[in-house]
Amino acid sequence: MSQNRYETAVARYFEAWNVSGSAEELAKAVEAAWSADGRYTDPMSDATGYEAIAAVIGAVHAQFPGFEFRLDGAVDGHHDLARFRWELVSVADGSAPVAGSDVVTFAEDGRIATVAGFLDRVPPTA
Repeated sequence: MSQNRYETAVARYFEAWNVSGSAEELAKAVEAAWSADGRYTDPMSDATGYEAIAAVIGAVHAQFPGFEFRLDGAVDGHHDLARFRWELVSVADGSAPVAGSDVVTFAEDGRIATVAGFLDRVPPTA
C-alpha cells in the first residue's frame, strides 16, 4: 500500500466514527471502511462485523454527544499495517477528554480488517 492509500483508508475510518446522520448512513460508512468480517477492539469493546462495529460507534456518540474524532498527527504505515493517534474533540469548546492510538491491518481490498485501539487519555467517569 502506498502512503496515500493508508491515509485514504484512515480517512474512511474517521468518516465512519464521525457520522452524525441516520443509522443507514452509519451502516454505509462502516461498510466503506471495514471488510465484512472486520474487527474492532479496545479496552472496552470487542466487535466483529458491520452491525457490531456500528453499535460501538453509536454507543460512543451517545456517551459523547457533540464530539468528533480527529487525527492527531500523521498516519504511519507499511505493508498491510498502519498506526495513528487520535483525539475525541468537543465541537463546542475544543476540549479533548479522550485520546488514543490505533493499529490497523488492511484486507486485500484496502478496507480495514482489524483495529487494535489503545486509550491514552480517558475522563475519570468513562
